[in-house]
Amino acid sequence: MLIFPAIDMYGGKAVRLYKGDYAKMTVYSDDPVGIARDFAASGAEQIHMVDLEGARSGEMPNLGVVREVVKATGAFVELGGGIRSLDALDAVFDAGVSRAILGTAAVSDPAFLESAVAKYGGKIAAGCDLKDGVVAVKGWLESSQLTAGDFFTRMTELGIDTVICTDIARDGAMRGANAALYEQIMAAHPGIRLIASGGVSGMDDIARLRALDLYGAIIGKAYYTGAIDLKAAVEAAK
Repeated sequence: MLIFPAIDMYGGKAVRLYKGDYAKMTVYSDDPVGIARDFAASGAEQIHMVDLEGARSGEMPNLGVVREVVKATGAFVELGGGIRSLDALDAVFDAGVSRAILGTAAVSDPAFLESAVAKYGGKIAAGCDLKDGVVAVKGWLESSQLTAGDFFTRMTELGIDTVICTDIARDGAMRGANAALYEQIMAAHPGIRLIASGGVSGMDDIARLRALDLYGAIIGKAYYTGAIDLKAAVEAAK
């Protein structure tokens, strides 16, 4: 299992939200690039980045930061937030991003999703952000009325093999990862490379998710608060 330490960006800063609430934002650093260097020094070869402004507005004001992170670390960077057109996708990959995550667009614009997969293939992943069992969109502010099962079936049919699945109720809450949810998804969709996101709070979570044979797990708030030692997590996930 791969570990993806996370940098959520807002206003060029590294921040975390509590359960996706923009009104409950904590700024952890004015230097996201410095954080990315720390990730690399801890042995992380993958970085998960989210443009929170982009997720809400459909633009990508923090793409310059992403470009700097790629240049500074040479890491495999995956990026989500506000990528809703082929022009935006082109800009993301021009910035050196290795994988683009489509969330809102994966639900609301099937034609764009198909075009993205046709052009970039395996460099496209889908973001499945769940709130009360239903996929949330537009920075988690709106419900799509689409169930998790429907979402994963649709992605599989389109040829998308990598999905980042976030349990919003646990994101930033330090309540532990929803292993039962990920186990159900893996059982129903065995061909999916699943990345767990939300609630990873300690080494027990790493062990539990690794036992499910997930493709990856994202570590966010637990890193910033010191609850997880990233170097130890990277080694344990192997």
